[in-house]
Amino acid sequence: MSRKNFVFTSESVSEGHPDKVCDRISDAVLDALLAEEPEARVAAETFATTNRVVIGGEVGLSDQHKLHDYMERMEDIARACIKDIGYEQDKFHHATCEVTNLLHEQSAHIAQGVNAADNKDEGAGDQGIMFGYATNETPALMPAPIQYAHAILRRLAEVRKDGSEPALGPDAKSQLSVNYENGVPMGVHSIVLSTQHIDPDLTSDDIRAIVAPYITEVLPEGWLTDQTVWHVNPTGKFVIGGPDGDAGLTGRKIIVDTYGGAAPHGGGAFSGKDPTKVDRSAAYAARYLAKNIVAAGLADRATLQLSYAIGVSRPLSIYVNTHGTGLAPDEAIESAVGKVMDLTPRGIRQHLGLNRPIYQRTAAYGHFGREPEADGGFSWEKTDLTNALKAAL
Repeated sequence: MSRKNFVFTSESVSEGHPDKVCDRISDAVLDALLAEEPEARVAAETFATTNRVVIGGEVGLSDQHKLHDYMERMEDIARACIKDIGYEQDKFHHATCEVTNLLHEQSAHIAQGVNAADNKDEGAGDQGIMFGYATNETPALMPAPIQYAHAILRRLAEVRKDGSEPALGPDAKSQLSVNYENGVPMGVHSIVLSTQHIDPDLTSDDIRAIVAPYITEVLPEGWLTDQTVWHVNPTGKFVIGGPDGDAGLTGRKIIVDTYGGAAPHGGGAFSGKDPTKVDRSAAYAARYLAKNIVAAGLADRATLQLSYAIGVSRPLSIYVNTHGTGLAPDEAIESAVGKVMDLTPRGIRQHLGLNRPIYQRTAAYGHFGREPEADGGFSWEKTDLTNALKAAL
């Protein structure tokens, strides 16, 4: 029997975290190419350190001669991302950092397995396992610790950018430890918040005075009490931030991107990958299905796993675990899942409308638990399969 009373912790990082700067640039590159060619194949990686950004990876276009024309835009794309995030430090500035673009053509050996042909459907871009998860403990059907850790940093970014809190810098981390009683999140056991600040004379107490009202604003009423332990900028000053303080790399925050450790992760990162890469698209599909299972009232919690082989279109396996909360046997829900959605790479892309420039916005504050957007962004957060799932059961 699972534990009912415990403390669980998740962390988030801001859009100015070095790794998130890299995720943002990689997804901006992807969006730019998808805007030109919706079927473009992209696997973009970014590395950032003091005064330098390096973009690498592979691109496949229907006319590879166009690749050179597009590549000339990549430096401007990277600088625009850094400027929007807010970096104007002496050793990491959007206007002066050196940007190196090493993107090249997609491997023909990978393409031959992925591309559709007369005798085969489009195959998965790689082998792998992908997980989706949902729980009814928050309105977004996400685990509470990661959902609110994201919300804290997103709110602090808003007030930094709109000028309300000019003392704050772009680089920040949050960590939330939540008390669960009888399996329900009830309050904050402890909170850790480290944020870059512009004025070197500010103390940890000064920073707490700035951030505490916004943290209180985004958390459920009554979750902060006299018993909550606070650690705000516990190491002291945090003036040097971003890639000048610590190197960044695409794909190093996969637990931040998903469920904060409350559910399994298959290991593949998302940012910079076009939707033929099932690391991304099938993880979105798994979340979509798990969320619809919970939204339909078929379970309080649901974990869903998909597995693929490179070049093979259909998933090798579908696994559902409702953790003893399901209103139907897990095997029956597994069968229903396969009936209500085509889980081939092409089927996922078409069902969720993934061949669009919608990815830059996913690079910070989580790929899940967001509101679906009118232009197709976060389409995997819709709950439009609930009736179909019930009918299939």
